[in-house]
Amino acid sequence: MITLGQINTLTVQGEFPFGYQLSHPDDDRVVVLPGPVEHALEEGSEVSVLVYTDENGQLTASQQTPKALAGEVKVLKAVGVTGFGAFFDWGIEKDLLVPRHNQAGPISEGMVYPVYVYEDTATERLVGATKLHPFLSENGSYFKPGQEVELIVYAKTELGVKVVINESHLGLIFASDAFKPLRIGEETTGFIKQIREDGKIDVTLQQVNATGRDKLQQEILDDLEAHGGMSTLTDKSPPDEIYARFNVSKAAYKRALGALYKQQKIRLDKQKITLL
Repeated sequence: MITLGQINTLTVQGEFPFGYQLSHPDDDRVVVLPGPVEHALEEGSEVSVLVYTDENGQLTASQQTPKALAGEVKVLKAVGVTGFGAFFDWGIEKDLLVPRHNQAGPISEGMVYPVYVYEDTATERLVGATKLHPFLSENGSYFKPGQEVELIVYAKTELGVKVVINESHLGLIFASDAFKPLRIGEETTGFIKQIREDGKIDVTLQQVNATGRDKLQQEILDDLEAHGGMSTLTDKSPPDEIYARFNVSKAAYKRALGALYKQQKIRLDKQKITLL
């Protein structure tokens, strides 16, 4: 069967002045591959193409690699905004339409947003959505606390930052855990902090379990050894300097210094840290 929004392997049925006619043995629909193509195709040969619909509803093929397939969430750039929707560059000849009713908020041309690509069964066309709740799960039963995940910043709220987790779920980074600026569309690594009683997912940018604490303590010791046993990055240093060095919050850094001090592995002064 021919599947919209996916890479299909189709057979060349014939050539026209404007391109090629493609088909699938288990589907009676015709797909048009517009010309020109990079290499001439022979009748009966197979070709792998993305299938979508053009403005007239005709099944159309592209040999270009899309930035997102149907069922995926990817960060795409808005290249045009109209009264009925916004258009996004998704890597092929035809831009992807995100209808106004599928938008989580106002879209600005030139900005990037996480976009979910899917087939609209009512129109039988591929469209996108920046309103992700109807398509992604908020049930965290699949995840475990401490699990490393890939994140895409989705939206900002009074509580914190909403994120897409592994392109399949939605979660929240509370403002207290967002120790660095996060932009809409930014991709980063994070960790599952907890699964709430209602199943919703809390995410953090750093490991908060014993493994994460031990790792940070060892990184501090390694950094001290690399700098002759002394560092001016103390618990009084600005948060951005701490993040630039260790990629953690100031609170996590202070906890790690306190643990190392209790273990008598470092000496703490106002201006410096010394390795013992």
